[in-house]
Amino acid sequence: MDRELLRSLPKALLHDHLDGGLRVDTVLDLADELGYRGLPCTDAAGLTAWFDQGESGSLARYLEAFAHTVAVMQTAPALERVAYEAAVDLAADGVVYAELRYAPFLHVARGLSPEAVVEAVQAGLDRAHQESGIVTGTIVVALRHLRDSEDVARLGARFAGAGVIGFDLAGPELGNPADEHVTACRYARENGLGLTIHAGEADGPHSIWRARARCGAQRLGHGVRIIEDATVEDGEIVALGGVARVVLDHRVPLELCPTSNVDTGVCPDVARHPLGMLHRAGFALTLNTDNRLMSAVSLTDEFANAVEHHAFGPCDLEDVTVRAIEAGFGDWPARRGLIEKIVRPAYRAAREGT
Repeated sequence: MDRELLRSLPKALLHDHLDGGLRVDTVLDLADELGYRGLPCTDAAGLTAWFDQGESGSLARYLEAFAHTVAVMQTAPALERVAYEAAVDLAADGVVYAELRYAPFLHVARGLSPEAVVEAVQAGLDRAHQESGIVTGTIVVALRHLRDSEDVARLGARFAGAGVIGFDLAGPELGNPADEHVTACRYARENGLGLTIHAGEADGPHSIWRARARCGAQRLGHGVRIIEDATVEDGEIVALGGVARVVLDHRVPLELCPTSNVDTGVCPDVARHPLGMLHRAGFALTLNTDNRLMSAVSLTDEFANAVEHHAFGPCDLEDVTVRAIEAGFGDWPARRGLIEKIVRPAYRAAREGT
């Protein structure tokens, strides 16, 4: 499948961080507007190269780049612009449904209220929808190493039905168990938000178990290290441990982010990422970008990698796309309409043309 066909195919994205997908020119513009002098480079080419965390080698180092994007996302106009540009950029890449996540309490350093942060982001996404037709929802993020997760859950719940559709735990996974935030997770679910938790990225299957069994996660952010609870022979999964069996049998969606996993040292390269064997074994995987700026990646890139390195064809890409939309937390009639009116016809045409 050629790249232009892959770009034109409708896609769905469940795991994309708003502060990880800025345009470099926008970072420079906003830094100038806000008087932020902390950027490591002040020219577009140099800053693009600096933000590319392909050689970071660890999650902790990878996350250091976010200090600069968060620093320029501290006013309502800046947040609206970033959200708008993120959505229209995704639409240009063929994404028809996207869930964008961010931590509202990271954007109050210049006096914005958390409510104003949410409203500004939603204003940008609404404008992008009007222009491009992309359907979006937002996931509010609490950070594992902080202790404001209940405040984040309450904030998200106030905007449930008004753009916010989910709650997530992110940040450093090692040493910060998800179940330290079980009250926030329960509150989010009891008040109408979907629950996804970063688990199985920097830590192993026991972290996935905590996210599912103790916190009730409906989806797993990354989840790639579920492969450590499986027996692999000749590139295929031949047996499963208890955690992996539950994830498979309960159809728990995995928000896989292959390029990001390589950047943070989880996998040596995309070709040796377990996405292919997980897909063939029947796991409910989805493909995602995580951080388009820091990983210098698009969803078309992730589709192309799946085709080139894991023998995905049109049927596999359709399965991944439909699964992602079905696993979404947004309005179901809108999501069902995307599947029936846009996704299925487009992939049918792609199959007939191959």
